[in-house]
Amino acid sequence: MRCIRSGATENDRGMVTVELATALPVLVLLAVVGVMAIGVGGARIRCGDAAREAARAVARGDPAAAAGLAGAAAGRPVAVESSKTANGDTTVTVRMRLRPVSWLGAITVSESAVVATEPGVGEEPRAAAGPGVAVGEPGVPP
Repeated sequence: MRCIRSGATENDRGMVTVELATALPVLVLLAVVGVMAIGVGGARIRCGDAAREAARAVARGDPAAAAGLAGAAAGRPVAVESSKTANGDTTVTVRMRLRPVSWLGAITVSESAVVATEPGVGEEPRAAAGPGVAVGEPGVPP
């Protein structure tokens, strides 16, 4: 004896397989996009760490070491740009090119950090009060 569901016909056989076959590529694409998003999020965190390290180096007067510290913190080559604001803060921007999937184009991730410049960094030397004596030295009145 044969049991037929109401509304089902012989032409409906295999429909679940066809629906799964059409939906599977979409699910794979969503999984790839999710993995890429996690990779870009991790790169932004590393880029922010690199910007903070470079900003600290520039703020304490060592701009030559900033690129090396940023590259070490990011774990890959980065581009470092620094500038000083009108109120004396140091702003450092770090850019990192990322290629999460080889068949897609590269993504540029950038983060910035702002720190207060250490006192005395980048200031002009004071004028001399006399031969070989700078103004403000201990024991010498200004």
